[in-house]
Amino acid sequence: MTQFSPKFSRRLILSATALMALAAPAFAQVKEIRVDWATYSPLSLVLKEKKLLEKEFAADGIAIRWVFSAGSNKALEFLNAGSLDFGSTAGAAALIGKINGNPIKSIGLYSRPEWTALVTRPDTGITKISDLKGKSVAVTRGTDPHIFLVRALDSAGLTEKDVRLVLLQHPDGKTALIRKDVDAWAGLDPIMAQAEVEDGAQLFYRNAAANTWGVLNTREDFAKQNPGIVRRVNQVYEEARQWAVQNKAELTKLLVAETKLPEAVIAKQLERTDLSNATIDGKVAETIQEAGLALQKAGVIKADVDVKAAVSSLVDTSFAPKGQ
Repeated sequence: MTQFSPKFSRRLILSATALMALAAPAFAQVKEIRVDWATYSPLSLVLKEKKLLEKEFAADGIAIRWVFSAGSNKALEFLNAGSLDFGSTAGAAALIGKINGNPIKSIGLYSRPEWTALVTRPDTGITKISDLKGKSVAVTRGTDPHIFLVRALDSAGLTEKDVRLVLLQHPDGKTALIRKDVDAWAGLDPIMAQAEVEDGAQLFYRNAAANTWGVLNTREDFAKQNPGIVRRVNQVYEEARQWAVQNKAELTKLLVAETKLPEAVIAKQLERTDLSNATIDGKVAETIQEAGLALQKAGVIKADVDVKAAVSSLVDTSFAPKGQ
């Protein structure tokens, strides 16, 4: 009978342990998934309220931590810092983040919204984009409303240098407009809808096609290490989307409860939010690319950047929900 030395036996045990660790699924090492929720993403509120992700990952012993995102800029900041695993942004905002070195992938879709427009008060006399020349405009840099503003100014032969930008987070921008601290605001729903309904604010420039889609992003390293988790999160988002489409009255009530905003405000937000699209695809990528090329023309993206290649690197359709 062959005798094994204790030293050799320990070596075998360590080797076996290492092999088991390599063979184990990546998600077994994940103890917590950090996901953002935002008032501009109705599906994130459905997931949070109904605890759909908690139910999905309960058997794996994986906890869900919810992190509030005040805007695309904050979601991108959290993703870049590694404090979020999944973050909700506008497609164009994700593209700018990617170009600027944020290692993210856009892997899902949560809405096709008209969530931004240029907003003013009746007393300003502003009725068209060219009226903004020399005026103060509140905006949250790095978000779809900011990108929308840049594209709008460019369409009228203006640039950011022709206006006075006042950099504020979305809620503070709305407050500044109503208090007459600024002349206009690049708005974001549902706060924009609130300004309309409660304060008589006017959307003097709208362009639904220039609103980029709402995309769900994850960090590149997280997607590489945990592809199964990414697919499952996307699948749960699809579950939430189907529920939202089939239960519009309940969705309205849920958003009212979460946001503490009146039903009339939420109704206006939802009438501008298309939830019929199930997954990120070529159409979404095309919209993001168009926004990127427009921003390049306006000088926001450097001329030497290959926008098409950046979009291709950003959008990843391989995590689509089943059946899509």
